[in-house]
Amino acid sequence: MNVAVIDVGNTSTGIALYARGKISRVTHVKGGIVKNGKACADALRGLAYGKAPLDGVVLASVVPPALAAWKRLVKRELDFTPLVVDATLPLPVAVDYPAPATIGADRLADAAGGVARYGAPLLICDFGTALTFDVVTPDRRYVGGAICPGLPLMSDYLNERTAKLPRVEFKGAAPKIGRSTEEAMRLGAAVGYRGMVRELTAHFRRALGYPFTLVATGGYARWALKDSGLDFIIDPALTLYGLGVIWEYSRQRERSETP
Repeated sequence: MNVAVIDVGNTSTGIALYARGKISRVTHVKGGIVKNGKACADALRGLAYGKAPLDGVVLASVVPPALAAWKRLVKRELDFTPLVVDATLPLPVAVDYPAPATIGADRLADAAGGVARYGAPLLICDFGTALTFDVVTPDRRYVGGAICPGLPLMSDYLNERTAKLPRVEFKGAAPKIGRSTEEAMRLGAAVGYRGMVRELTAHFRRALGYPFTLVATGGYARWALKDSGLDFIIDPALTLYGLGVIWEYSRQRERSETP
């Protein structure tokens, strides 16, 4: 099966092809459909031109105002109505959560993809606009986690709420001592985030009382975890892969329930 997978985030949108359990042709569109609709349309058209036709489209969005625009774009460019991920869908993980409708679709995709690739139990950290921690129990139940401000939010907030602090990009090695404003901000982010991840990981180990596999995804995962000493598997395409897993699982359930 060839499926277009779309992960609509607050900072950027990931668009890719899921086929035979693998992700390819990944495009990240900064600003998403609101700020860069042409690039989103171009990426979708690129997925349609392949050796085999597309069988469907699956979409996860944490930006509710963008959902209608994405549905229209997918229909126009690919002639599909996308499968929109939420907790009401058949999922390869059970959702054990007081208010399932409030769970971000990207967190469900991370859990589904994580279980398919690495089994359970899991602690999944997604380093995006927000930093999320998600727990999947040994019996494959999604039970929640934690949400923290992400690196982009930190940079944007300091820039917007202070007179002199610039907006910085988090890349390259962090210095041992910040000898400029930009270096000081990068050092604070790198070491501070390692500390936050380390403390929350330790908290979940104490709270759960059983060992779990550590998986990290998101655009800032590799930078934030560099030299952290934490035993994370870094899987940049986990969310996109999880969307493909959810699409396959949903279709298999539909076929098995059809008389």
